[in-house]
Amino acid sequence: MKAIILAAGRGERMRPLTDACPKPLLRVRGKALIEWHLERLARGGVREVVINTAWLEEQIVAALGDGARFGLAIRYSLEGRDHGGALETAGGLKKALPLLALAADEPFWYVAADVFAPAFDFGAAAAAAVRPGQLGHLWMVANPPQHPGGDFGIADDGLALAGRSGASFTWSGIGIFRPGFVTELMGDFEAGAKARLRPYLDAAIARRRLGATRWTGDWADVGTPERLRALDAA
Repeated sequence: MKAIILAAGRGERMRPLTDACPKPLLRVRGKALIEWHLERLARGGVREVVINTAWLEEQIVAALGDGARFGLAIRYSLEGRDHGGALETAGGLKKALPLLALAADEPFWYVAADVFAPAFDFGAAAAAAVRPGQLGHLWMVANPPQHPGGDFGIADDGLALAGRSGASFTWSGIGIFRPGFVTELMGDFEAGAKARLRPYLDAAIARRRLGATRWTGDWADVGTPERLRALDAA
């Protein structure tokens, strides 16, 4: 499989750490945050990755290069250069998707660069979670203190539920999507426009075409300097 890593955000809550360093390059336990994902993706068999960038994007390109040292081929969707800033989650996905050169129904990994999941397995068993006919599949975690209301529930049949339905969990920032998630649901804006992902996740849930799985491994949303320090101290 191939993968897209979303790494374009400004990281406002991480200031002043992100004033001179893009958030994905902040070091967690001795390694840049995004490198944890790249190493795990490579271990899971992924060989092609697209990374979207905006804030201080030249630092990310310089640090990761072509990906050869990770066993990967990395390409970049340069939102800062092309659009003057980040396109947000859905806008970033829509711009980056053509760079993966996917077959019509070929699933791909979606990974938020600002989460820490050092043991997540991107191998074939996890990739098989997205069922035929589904547009995507999300991995959910227990609600952290900073997000007690969660995002979505999980139905007995493995489908994601709207946040108001059943027990609620927080999306880990890791998922699998098919190209149809973009081509079928995101026709209301042009590539290069800003858009958030949540409305399109809700649309896929309403169509009963988004799956979900509970994941109980080590996970953190590295959203503040305090959380970063706590991870390093753990």
